[in-house]
Amino acid sequence: MVKTPDELALMRISGKLLASVFEMLDGQDLAGMSTMAVNDRVDRFITVDLASRPASKGQYGFKYVLNCSINHVVCHGVPDSEEVIRDGDIINLDITLEKNGFIADSSKTYMVGNVAPAAKRLVRVAQEAMWKGIGQVRPGAYLGDIGAAIERHAKKNGYSVVREYCGHGIGREMHEEPQILNFGRPRTGMRLHEGMVFTVEPMINQGTRKVSTEDDGWTVVTNDRKLSAQFEHTVAVTATGVDILTLRRDETPMLARMN
Repeated sequence: MVKTPDELALMRISGKLLASVFEMLDGQDLAGMSTMAVNDRVDRFITVDLASRPASKGQYGFKYVLNCSINHVVCHGVPDSEEVIRDGDIINLDITLEKNGFIADSSKTYMVGNVAPAAKRLVRVAQEAMWKGIGQVRPGAYLGDIGAAIERHAKKNGYSVVREYCGHGIGREMHEEPQILNFGRPRTGMRLHEGMVFTVEPMINQGTRKVSTEDDGWTVVTNDRKLSAQFEHTVAVTATGVDILTLRRDETPMLARMN
């Protein structure tokens, strides 16, 4: 759970490499690509360009390097050569990377082409909710502070928060303790300490928070088939606040707006 300075240094390397994967994807025209083609592009970039390991591949029997969740898919969407990304879609790409024995985890919801205003608003609020949660991370704060900030922002904007899936500790293993819920009450739960590393990853729905898993055993969808959006970063608790290990260069201005 708590990482040593040397372990944190290695996790920062993994996080920086993973950020570069998303920066590569930012330059791709996703419209017309199959989700399997995106998976294969990311696989090559991680293994060949970055000399790293896609940590999701083989985890829990999963065969691919990323989850691709389009529109009403909340999380854990499975790449498919027959599933084509279309103009107007929103798609969450959730990717992990391991380097030197340590894993980083991050996701981003992409807006493809001409996206409807309602979908753009959902994506914006989901990203803001993640930053609201990250803004609570500091020594002495509580896990409940993170979830409460996320839930408050989502509900204020008329959205619901998925409760069945949450953030998690991370390091040598993809999923470590503690769980980082996306709802809760301030000043409840575990206290945060310097050196703790975990993910913050709210999943925000347009309609009901209720979800179900499809027959493939992986793909989670909204019960009402309304849209869902997610963002995720791996963060570390520092002596004075938070270090976002998977921060992308285009996100630097958002740091000032966390609170």
